[in-house]
Amino acid sequence: MSAGLRSGQVAEAAGVNLQTLRYYERRGLLAEPERSPGGHRLYGEEAVTALRVIKAAQRLGFTLEEVAELLEAGRHRHGRPVPGLQQRARDKLTEVDEKIADLTTIRATLTAALEAGCDNLTTCSASPCCPIPFTGLAEESRHAGPCC
Repeated sequence: MSAGLRSGQVAEAAGVNLQTLRYYERRGLLAEPERSPGGHRLYGEEAVTALRVIKAAQRLGFTLEEVAELLEAGRHRHGRPVPGLQQRARDKLTEVDEKIADLTTIRATLTAALEAGCDNLTTCSASPCCPIPFTGLAEESRHAGPCC
């Protein structure tokens, strides 16, 4: 390869830092680049695309391990659709929906704690009107009295 992009150029074009580029290389997410006669890494444009794909997949909630599996499967399919990608996307969507449900519950509980005037976790846990879900032990130790 007589021409190529150096590490800094690839990182900048893909919107990542050099440490991320090298980390992905070590993890095998990026092919090891060729070297210039002076020993500099020289990447092809496909490295920029690969980095963008990795970052997009991470933003969609895929772990680096999952991204590596998808990339590896794609390398063996030569551009054809990867069997299981649809299922992996469905599984990830289910995971995201579960997280949204959990976050919705957390938000509602925090809102209730604010509305109840909770200002001290220990005091609140002993109050019968505390909206924060403590364990059964906390339920047993609650006594009647004003809210937090």
